[in-house]
Amino acid sequence: MSILDWEKISSKYLVRAPWATLRVDTCRMPDGTMIPDYYVLEYPDWVNVIALTEDMQVILVRQYRHAAGEEVLELPGGVIEDGESPEQAARRELLEETGYEFEKLEFLSSLYANPATATNKTHCFLATGGIRTSDQKLDRGEEIIIELVSLAELKELTLNNKLGQALHTSGVFYALIKLGLIS
Repeated sequence: MSILDWEKISSKYLVRAPWATLRVDTCRMPDGTMIPDYYVLEYPDWVNVIALTEDMQVILVRQYRHAAGEEVLELPGGVIEDGESPEQAARRELLEETGYEFEKLEFLSSLYANPATATNKTHCFLATGGIRTSDQKLDRGEEIIIELVSLAELKELTLNNKLGQALHTSGVFYALIKLGLIS
């Protein structure tokens, strides 16, 4: 335990749903200050993938995001299901959302979405050698358009703020560094 850690005195769940759980904690800070109502969102961990086809095209997905109220260009990815490793989830999500399978999957990063209020991490991978082996197998409520772009276009989209998800953007930067396209 760190000298900065808070002590959780109590927790009460306000919402328990498949995609989000909201609890309120009562905490004591190291200096004794009481925090009576600290709200925490519990989400499952996620994965996202910078996915390169065998001819070095990047697979992006475009979908409507209701909370934002707009279509957003993103990386393929999604929730890690119970019992799955992040790598297994990445491969499953790639196949479901894009119909592609990949020769190699390489870990890039694990980042908290918002460690002040949310419990989940996003695990990012670089997938290479992608071959389309099937049609998309989308979940109910998913409508996804696949867009293929070059690595140069991905870099431009990222630098021009055209990717709509912050954790996807950070993953792209990790991939561009790994691939030697930025330093």
